[in-house]
Amino acid sequence: MSLHTSRPLNRRGFLALGSGALLALAGCASPDQAGSTQLGALPTVAPDRKTTLRIGTATTQAQLVAEPSLGPLPFSVEWVRLNGGPETIQGFRAGAVDLASNAGMPPIQAHDIGFDAKIVAIAHNTAVTCIPTTRPGSDIRTAKDVVGKRIAFSQGQAQGVTILKWLNENGISHKDVTLVPLPSAQFLTALQGDQVDLAPLTEPSLTKYLKQYAKDGARTLPTDVQDLLSLLWAPTSVLADERKAAAIRAFIPIWIRGNNWSWENPEQWIESYYVKDQGVSREDGERIVKARSKPLYPTNWDSSIAWEQSIADLMSGAGFVKKFDVSVLFDRRFEKVAAEAAPAAYRGQA
Repeated sequence: MSLHTSRPLNRRGFLALGSGALLALAGCASPDQAGSTQLGALPTVAPDRKTTLRIGTATTQAQLVAEPSLGPLPFSVEWVRLNGGPETIQGFRAGAVDLASNAGMPPIQAHDIGFDAKIVAIAHNTAVTCIPTTRPGSDIRTAKDVVGKRIAFSQGQAQGVTILKWLNENGISHKDVTLVPLPSAQFLTALQGDQVDLAPLTEPSLTKYLKQYAKDGARTLPTDVQDLLSLLWAPTSVLADERKAAAIRAFIPIWIRGNNWSWENPEQWIESYYVKDQGVSREDGERIVKARSKPLYPTNWDSSIAWEQSIADLMSGAGFVKKFDVSVLFDRRFEKVAAEAAPAAYRGQA
């Protein structure tokens, strides 16, 4: 797919493109209307092997491979590789994905385009994960230097939110730069090909990119902007299925155990995930892991909802989504599931 930096940014309709297969499926699917499905009480029945969940969370899959004792899953699973929130939404709309892990922005984007999905589990993370990074040979040295420059922008992903926050914190309006709409999967090629001047990169892409292009003048700029929420979410139509809702309830403690295991066993996680799966060196894997924050599972979702509302308000204030009350995104039937499954040391607000 070619990139066109001159393409105008459609603030109301932009949704970054995902994989071709998911897009083909999504083209045949009709999006649910947000708020259209009514949910009853959370099922208490145990899941069974006849129930299959199609799950898009690569880290949990890798954790179960590295440490099988974290399982087993009490239902059948099909793992789906997804590259960010826009592709997750396409998978949901296509009926190809039942449950996925993302940051806080994708559920807001899904709601804005009329797709009905809800958050079922939350972890708080305080690490700074999206780092403004320049193209090779750029003359950008400080935040003020980005005025008039081209910045990669994925409206439906955490990278879009964090770059808007970063601009705001440095006294720069999004109107003072050219936001180039791209899915985050294309940020690297856009930087390499001089199609953007700056992009917010996450690990391990950041490490790989700097290793190759730092010698040519690529650099990072300081930021302290966090993306607090790491979450599991699912289409409301899936949550209305009693068997699948029961399977999701059973998966949440496994998701937690996997997150906590990777925090407590950094050496194993570096080797099994960053080195073998993501293709970075052990040295770089160690640096990436040291930048993480301990996951915390809130016992009450009020602060998470407030954080999500702040994101939605930022995006609506800039004209990218319609203003709305984000509480509709949270399936509070699941509110205590994660906290009760987490050891005491992992419970609380960030």
